[in-house]
Amino acid sequence: MVTSQAAAARHLAISRPNTADELLGRAQDLIPVLRAASDDIERARQLPASVVEELRDAGVFRMGVPAEQGGPGLDSVQQTEVVEALARGDASAAWCAMIGMDTPLYAQFLPESVARDELSDPDAITAGLILPLGRAERVPGGYLVSGRWGFGSGITHADWVVAGCFVHQDGRPEPGPDGTPQHWRIMLARREEFEILDTWYTTGLAGSGSHDYQAQGLFVPEEHSFSLGAPRTKGPYATPEAILRNMPGVPLGVARAALDYVRELAADRTDRAAALPWSDTYRVQMAIAESEMELSAARHAVYGSLRTQMRILETGSEIDQDKRVDTVLARVNAFRAARTIVIRLYDLVATTAVYRPSPLDRWLRDLMTMRQHVIAQDQVLQSAGAHLLGGTPFNPFSLGIVA
Repeated sequence: MVTSQAAAARHLAISRPNTADELLGRAQDLIPVLRAASDDIERARQLPASVVEELRDAGVFRMGVPAEQGGPGLDSVQQTEVVEALARGDASAAWCAMIGMDTPLYAQFLPESVARDELSDPDAITAGLILPLGRAERVPGGYLVSGRWGFGSGITHADWVVAGCFVHQDGRPEPGPDGTPQHWRIMLARREEFEILDTWYTTGLAGSGSHDYQAQGLFVPEEHSFSLGAPRTKGPYATPEAILRNMPGVPLGVARAALDYVRELAADRTDRAAALPWSDTYRVQMAIAESEMELSAARHAVYGSLRTQMRILETGSEIDQDKRVDTVLARVNAFRAARTIVIRLYDLVATTAVYRPSPLDRWLRDLMTMRQHVIAQDQVLQSAGAHLLGGTPFNPFSLGIVA
């Protein structure tokens, strides 16, 4: 357990980046470091302690801590830029950074006293699944929480863990505040209070340590629970979709790394059949140009829609229907486009891509796995279309809609 005194001592002992420029610079400096550690990360099936400390020292877990609380206060655009840079080094490390920095975002929904404790260490790491897969039985002063959750990315090095539950009272489901049949609430507890299960044997993102975890009859005080539909504060980060905004940084960074790698590879390659250098080979020229075109379009859609959303939220205005959907579609497209690009490059490089010395193998597997995340699946597109047409979204949370 990280105590407030230990956190304060660590904070004083280490001078960490605390501005957007410093954080992005440190993330860019980590690209070769993370790339060199990629084999160890994948082999360990979690981030090694040394990599976690590299990320912590680079300030990536604190990037969402508000400036008024002594943090760098990066907005969603800046957070995405940092995640994108890290992903150029290693996808699993970037994924864990993207998940782990949600601590100050969850703090927007917690009581002030709990949020203050959670942020006593500005570099605290949070992991866990917010979807209501568990059961929280209401008891005096809080809940008895039981259940099993999956995809706990970064849980092996987390300080805090969240776990989504449906609330029950006297053995029966409790209706939601808006009268819905079930009440979705998210529980927050120390990592040590959950049992971590060794389940993460996967094709890609192997080093993210996204194990299952469980609890049986864990008491969680009322003040350590929250709803994403009931923020304590106001502002652009007191919104349900705040934890989703920087996700596209991972696929965009991986696609950029793959493109840079193949362009560098092309400098010394010759097309045997045509007896031409790759730089003069039509199919190579087309593959690189198409990939750059698609990545540029995907990247501009992500950052353009985020900037527009940020401007609206910072004025305190409501996001209209189309602007809400813009960021959602750009997010899904980033995952799709990145996978398409890396598949194309993998096919271009051909047989040499299948050997482990080629990073294309890992990048392809990583993108295949992250494309399966619930936030990058077709149900999100259905939800966007339903929202635009006045229908019923299957996944309203992906739109930032929580009762």
